[in-house]
Amino acid sequence: MYVYVNGEIVRKEEARISPFDHGFMYGLGAFETFRTYKGHPFLLDDHIKRLNESLLELNISLTLRRDEVMGIINRLLEANQLNDAYIRFNVSAGVGDIGLHTGEYAKPTVIAYMKPLPLFFSAEKTCKILKTRRNSPEGERRLKSHHYLNNILGKREIGNDPQMEGVFLSEKGFLAEGIVSNLFWVRNGVVYTPSLETGILNGITRQFLLELLSVLKIHYEEGLYSVNELETAEEVFLTNSIQEIVPVSQVDEHSYLGKRGPLTQLLKKYYKHFAPSLWTRHELMERNDLTLW
Repeated sequence: MYVYVNGEIVRKEEARISPFDHGFMYGLGAFETFRTYKGHPFLLDDHIKRLNESLLELNISLTLRRDEVMGIINRLLEANQLNDAYIRFNVSAGVGDIGLHTGEYAKPTVIAYMKPLPLFFSAEKTCKILKTRRNSPEGERRLKSHHYLNNILGKREIGNDPQMEGVFLSEKGFLAEGIVSNLFWVRNGVVYTPSLETGILNGITRQFLLELLSVLKIHYEEGLYSVNELETAEEVFLTNSIQEIVPVSQVDEHSYLGKRGPLTQLLKKYYKHFAPSLWTRHELMERNDLTLW
């Protein structure tokens, strides 16, 4: 496979960065993961916006634009002979001296990774409430940054079973998010999801789904919820930009409709319909194909 490193397309085995890159030394870097559908990167504008906001907070001097990111994506798709692909677009601080740096990083390292999509996506998952608590964000809000130890600790609890996801509780004991996903559940036709107040990542698929629920006039609520809230749910599902919307059949000892959940299936159909065309979730307001099912 080929990757992009600071303007060059190189074989992944030949990719190199400096050991003095502060993304490696101090974790100063941010990234976005997304996938392409027949060459179209779904919600790319939303991913770029979030990445640019993260870079501003990290004091990394770079503002990305759609045209330049698309140029990189297209070069990689051609080099790897792919149309549907998994992409991680990564920006780290760049080279610096040993020691903490408080000024601006003017020469960041830009890497775009690409690989084929997994051949197998689970039709539904089971979940386990983790003993590891979700750590608090390093700053005012959680960035999709290089700081991933908390996620790794959670992953160690559940092992490598691709059909299982771990669910973090916040430090105060509220439902938070999955190891690599956001959490939703349905009760009496209302969709619930943990609030950003819990310190979770505001996932791009999470944001898209809330926008979709709004335009479909399906009521949803964000809040601080205990694990007991899941006991009376009929449907539970997870979201992320690679696996999309994943039904959950069980959380610990409690069972749910899983892939038979009617609202979960409806949302999956809309997701599949819009994935090959939308640049941003805000385009939903302008669409006239919102009553397909």
